[in-house]
Amino acid sequence: MPDTPYLLAAVAVSTAITWALRALPFAALAPLRASATVQYLSTRMPAGVMVILLAYCLRDLPVTQSRVIAPLAALAVTIGLHLWRRNALLSILGGTVVHVILASTVFAH
Repeated sequence: MPDTPYLLAAVAVSTAITWALRALPFAALAPLRASATVQYLSTRMPAGVMVILLAYCLRDLPVTQSRVIAPLAALAVTIGLHLWRRNALLSILGGTVVHVILASTVFAH
C-alpha cells in the first residue's frame, strides 16, 4: 500500500490537472469574444451546422422506397415550423417527433 503523503500528492495533482483543464476553455475564450471573426461565425454557424446535419442525415436516403416519406416529412415539418415561428428548438423537436412517430409506426420495416 502506498504511503499517505504519496496518495495525497496524487490526489492533489489530479485535482489541479482537472481544475486546469476545466478552466482552460474559459480562459482561452475570453479574448476571442471581442473578435470580429468569432462574432461573424456566431451568426452564421447555426445555419451551417444544420446544412451539414441535413446532408449527413439524408446522404443514404433510399429514394425509391416508401420509408423515405418519414425523414422527408420530418424535414418539411422542421422547415415549416422554423419559417413560421423562428424558434430552432421548436423546429428541431417538432421534426424529431414527426420522424419518430412516422418511422416507428406508419413506415416501420
